[in-house]
Amino acid sequence: MTLAERLRRALANRPAQAPMLLPGDHAFFDPAQVPSAAAVLVAVTDRAEPGVLLTRRNANLRRHAGQIAFPGGRIDPDDADAIDAALREAEEEIALPRRLVEVVGTVERYRTVTGYEVTPVIGVVPPDLSLTPAEAEVEELFEVPLAFLLDDANHLKKTALYQGHERHYYEILWNDYRIWGATAAMLVNLSRRMPWPR
Repeated sequence: MTLAERLRRALANRPAQAPMLLPGDHAFFDPAQVPSAAAVLVAVTDRAEPGVLLTRRNANLRRHAGQIAFPGGRIDPDDADAIDAALREAEEEIALPRRLVEVVGTVERYRTVTGYEVTPVIGVVPPDLSLTPAEAEVEELFEVPLAFLLDDANHLKKTALYQGHERHYYEILWNDYRIWGATAAMLVNLSRRMPWPR
């Protein structure tokens, strides 16, 4: 069975007693605000121990500078759908040719504190590709084992004050990388949606 087939099967077989998915940071935005549609690519490398490609955003960006993220962004009017947007953004940000991505499917959207409704797109890519981050947006590209990211023992629940309110969020620590916020929340959801063998 191919990795793409294993992922599709795992997505289709969510346990009946699985924890609830995180809907997003709903407490922090105006309910009348119409969210902006966005998409990210969860690119899983096709190797014996699959990994996930993640980026560290450029430190000079106006928003989310230096944070860990999936390749992705806003869905443009010219994009056919969330999958098209995620593939386009991955091409722009890390020079990942869309023809090399075997799309597995999409999972539940996540609403961010910045007003985006993000669709995660799961795709399988060949391992050890020679990819070039777009310097204006991406400072670094790295890979983390899928099993580590989906292991709930690595999902650290944290609390912080945000705009005078207590905010709960998740954090995943991998070597010197701190994955938190919406990226960590989408990985927590993926682990609940798609348990993965350790």
